[in-house]
Amino acid sequence: MRETLRKVFGFHEFRPNQEPIVEAIMAGRDVFAVMPTGGGKSLCYQLPARMTGRTAVVISPLISLMKDQVDAARANGLRAAFLNSSLSAAEKGRVYGQLRSGRLELLYLAPERLNLGGFLESLAGMPISLFAVDEAHCVSEWGHDFRPDYLSLSAIKKAFPQVPLAAFTATATLQVQADVLGRLGLADPLVVRASFDRPNFFIEVRPKDSAEDQALDFIRERPGQAGIVYRTSRKSVEHTAFFLERHGVAVRPYHAGLPDDERKANQEAFRKDQVDVVVATIAFGMGIDKPNVRFVVHADLPRSIEGYYQEIGRAGRDGEPAHCLLFFGGGDVPKLRHFIDEIEDEKVRRAAARRLARMVEYAESRVCRRKSLLDYFGEKYWEPNCHAAADPQAGGGCDVCRAEASGVAVPQVDATVDAQKLLSAMARTDQRFGAKHVIDIVVGAKTERILELGHGQLKTYGVGREHSREHWRRVLDEMLARRVVVREGDEYPVLKMTALGAEVLRGKCPFTMDALPEPAEPAAARESARGKGRKKAAKKPAVSPPGPMRAENGPLFERLRALRLKLAEEQGVPPYVIFHNRALQEMAERRPTTLAEMAEINGVGEAKLDAYGKLFADEIEAFLGER
Repeated sequence: MRETLRKVFGFHEFRPNQEPIVEAIMAGRDVFAVMPTGGGKSLCYQLPARMTGRTAVVISPLISLMKDQVDAARANGLRAAFLNSSLSAAEKGRVYGQLRSGRLELLYLAPERLNLGGFLESLAGMPISLFAVDEAHCVSEWGHDFRPDYLSLSAIKKAFPQVPLAAFTATATLQVQADVLGRLGLADPLVVRASFDRPNFFIEVRPKDSAEDQALDFIRERPGQAGIVYRTSRKSVEHTAFFLERHGVAVRPYHAGLPDDERKANQEAFRKDQVDVVVATIAFGMGIDKPNVRFVVHADLPRSIEGYYQEIGRAGRDGEPAHCLLFFGGGDVPKLRHFIDEIEDEKVRRAAARRLARMVEYAESRVCRRKSLLDYFGEKYWEPNCHAAADPQAGGGCDVCRAEASGVAVPQVDATVDAQKLLSAMARTDQRFGAKHVIDIVVGAKTERILELGHGQLKTYGVGREHSREHWRRVLDEMLARRVVVREGDEYPVLKMTALGAEVLRGKCPFTMDALPEPAEPAAARESARGKGRKKAAKKPAVSPPGPMRAENGPLFERLRALRLKLAEEQGVPPYVIFHNRALQEMAERRPTTLAEMAEINGVGEAKLDAYGKLFADEIEAFLGER
């Protein structure tokens, strides 16, 4: 097993959890594995496929990814193919022929293909060694990304009871895990729950002001780095991408409403390092194996912690420092609630409301971000401060723990009177309303609901006209974060004051909060000023950016990166199919100039050594000769 690991994949050691999973599959046992994005799930079924010499059938959710998955497998010398609607009849016939003759080690399918009449039965006479289900959380109606086509996968164990079935996902609560195990009918499976902790992540939540301006400032602090900016709607994706491009960012939009050719071209440009940033809806990213994404920005609130965790997991797959930034403002919540309210199935709607409530609680809280995320997935984080505990070279931590570890106090202001105005509006309406309605009362809004309920006659109606809705939203977010008030109810949550809130209302306890930032200059004014050539003063980052990579950005690394890009363009594949950044970093550090030395680099198996070893060794030797 270890010999195959070294020869085929170029690795000298297994990564955590890989070895027991491979052993279980080789013994014919079913597997359910929750492993983080970038944790090496594909090796867990590719290595057994090579060792058995028969075909591993891999169920993968997105047709657009299959070619790259197959290209990556073939680069390691594996005999791989895919079957989907993008192939012509003749191409499908060739794949079927390879499958019947036992010449395939890996066959990638979409779940929809198993629904085609008689397809699963047609595999009965084929040399199948294993079924592997990627993104297995899609089987569960309790999960954040349920896909009805995945329900057909329950037929696999019935049709092939003696063939091991391995299900993999990066995100599954214990409830989702139990649902997947039952629906797939896994028999006495090996269950692996890897740690959800990603120690190379710096996780941060900032108050949302002008999301596009804030994202632009963040990106400008990271020139040349690859990143993803997530937005909720197609319209906001288009607008943000246009805004960033106008200000010099190499960026493309991505959402399901784009023409297929344009969407694919934009994805490929990002995967092939031709642009730095993609602005996308959640349609982008599932299964994306681009290892050098250095940041993920959520400019809008995600709908669930599962979705948020999966999306930030697209950063730092190479193990190097990555920054995960969420801009949160209470104004995001009503927009998401509107989507949820349109869900017809009551059970699904209530589940979505619960997930949104947990996401809001995470964004509002002052608890260690890492601890909050791990708690959600049933894992305990025992360190008292994730920033202080982080390896400085790994770049991990979170904004909450960084503030604690630094000992630098955030400026505070007395906001007792503002808090009392909100609390009074809550009390005078019997604490039966949500945040939007309470703020409407305080600012004196003339909404249909306020007129209908007579809330315009309350003593607190309009007592906060001197401030914007954004000001009151920020004050209320701070009150929620400090447990002065809490939300109750999943589907239609209302605000309730705590015992601490009652003390604040009666004037027996002051309420202080972080000083509000300077009002942001309107985006239009900033654009106008930039258009006239006025230079924008550089902002000091709100947090320390992740530390530098070991060898990246060095001259030799850049030479090797340029060679990789040239080869990738010639072959029409993403650069990481040639070598991952981690392999290039190791080459830049160890500087192998012979094939024997190159074979010792992690990620250089026999097939890649034959295809690329001499080219990269010669490039290193040329670099050394020029010094």
